[in-house]
Formats: sequence, structure tokens, C-alpha cells
Amino acid sequence: MVTHVPAEAHGDERGALLAFIAEQRGGVRRAVLGLTDEQAGSRPSASELSLAGLVKHVAEVEQMWVSLAKGEPPAVVRDQSNWHECFRLVEGETVESQLAYWEKVAAETEAYIRSVPSLDDTFALPAQPWFPPDGRVSHRWLCLHLIRETARHAGHADIIRESLDGRTAFDLVAEEHRAVAEA
Repeated sequence: MVTHVPAEAHGDERGALLAFIAEQRGGVRRAVLGLTDEQAGSRPSASELSLAGLVKHVAEVEQMWVSLAKGEPPAVVRDQSNWHECFRLVEGETVESQLAYWEKVAAETEAYIRSVPSLDDTFALPAQPWFPPDGRVSHRWLCLHLIRETARHAGHADIIRESLDGRTAFDLVAEEHRAVAEA
């Protein structure tokens, strides 16, 4: 664990889940600290993943899942024709623009999770071969899934960043703390 997630207020399960989502978002965000778009878009490991692509992907995925829970179409529809664009910046996109977009998505996620009557309430899964037919999941499942999805990619981001310039997640947390203290 690179950062500490404070204990939730007694009985604030939503707050606890949202805090863990935010903590994992921070891991991905910190991975791009001080990098140019070119550096963030590079692929220094055996993987096709880049830091810029990870930022874009986790923002899109979070937005898609919350839209699904709300019964709304996602902001970006991905299929076989454009799936590859989910993991890289395309014309006009920057790391900064993707981080700003993700900040809006995060605020929408928090507002939505805090507004649902119960974390036990469910929503339908899309008709995809990897989901059970007529499958439903709870809003609690949604939060746990966002934690898992973001944490997985935060780990990827750690490896990519260290491959780029040797900076570890611990280094980046310290840098972030220094910047906050100096502000």
C-alpha cells in the first residue's frame, strides 16, 4: 500500500468505497506527474500499454459503468472498430485533457453513488457474451468493480513509470506531498 485510506465514519460504507476508488485513481494520476504527453504516450515495457492510454481507459471505463448503472448510454461507445483508441491518445487529446475529463467523471461517480437509495439496488448488465443472460449487479458491486479495475491499472502504471525513468510509486507520493506542502 502506497497511500493510506482513512477509516470511514462509522456506518459510511459509501464513503469507504468511494475513498478506495479515489485512492486507486490517485495511483494512476501520480504515474503521469511531471511527464510530457510524449513520455506518457510511450510504451517502455513489453506491453502495448502507455500511461496516457491508461489514464484515458480508466476514465472511459468508469464513465461507462456509471452510465450503465443510470440506464444511460456511455459518453464514448467502443466496439471492435475503435477499441484500440481506448488505450491511446488520439488527435487533440492530451494527458491534461484526459485528467480533467476523469476529474469530472469522478465527481459524477461520487454524486451518483451518494444519491442511490441503497447500495443493494441493482441494474442490468449489458447483453455481452461475458455476462450472464439477464444479469444484474448491485451498486456495491459497481463500486467494488471500479476499485478492482482502477487498482489493476494503477499497478500497470507503476511498472510503466518505473520503466520510463526509475521513479516508483513511493517517489511520486513523496513528490505529490511536497507539492501540496509548498502550495
